[in-house]
Amino acid sequence: MEFFRALGDKHRAFIARQPMFFVATAAEGARINLSPKGMDSFRVLGPNRVAYLDLGGSGNETQAHLAADGRITIMFCAFDNPALILRLYGTGRFVIAGEPGFDDLAQHFPRLPGARQIFDITVDSLQTSCGWGVPHMTLDRPRDTLVKYHAQQEPAARLAKIADRTTSIDGLPVRVQAVLPSFDAPSA
Repeated sequence: MEFFRALGDKHRAFIARQPMFFVATAAEGARINLSPKGMDSFRVLGPNRVAYLDLGGSGNETQAHLAADGRITIMFCAFDNPALILRLYGTGRFVIAGEPGFDDLAQHFPRLPGARQIFDITVDSLQTSCGWGVPHMTLDRPRDTLVKYHAQQEPAARLAKIADRTTSIDGLPVRVQAVLPSFDAPSA
């Protein structure tokens, strides 16, 4: 196990090779949230800054926890060789589609239907560990179901569906988007 204060070239290269990552957050009195992510949605923006594009899904616990507590951990693990686990520890903020700063951050990501916010994370420290307990697995293919689901919805219907999702599963407040990103046009 080794700790670092900033992301170096080897860390960046490792992150770029990983098809998925895990996000963990918590808030006092709430459940710990741990979510898998993929779809080429993670970017290293600097030695102590990372971000990921978040698409609408089953809940919005990460946003609720960051608003209440701010702490976030991101974990990458290799399912091939060499074995390695990389954890990023930091604090995060969310930028909702249509709010100031969203378009500037969005330029770093693919234009995916269903984008609701970007999590902008300041990395305080990072840790590597062996990863020898992680199994070898191969990526068959990415799933495109979530993107297809969002692409087939009418914009007004999509916004109406999420308009009342103003609390997390533990009752913490959540801010919902009122507009879709400019790049999220309905498919013809």
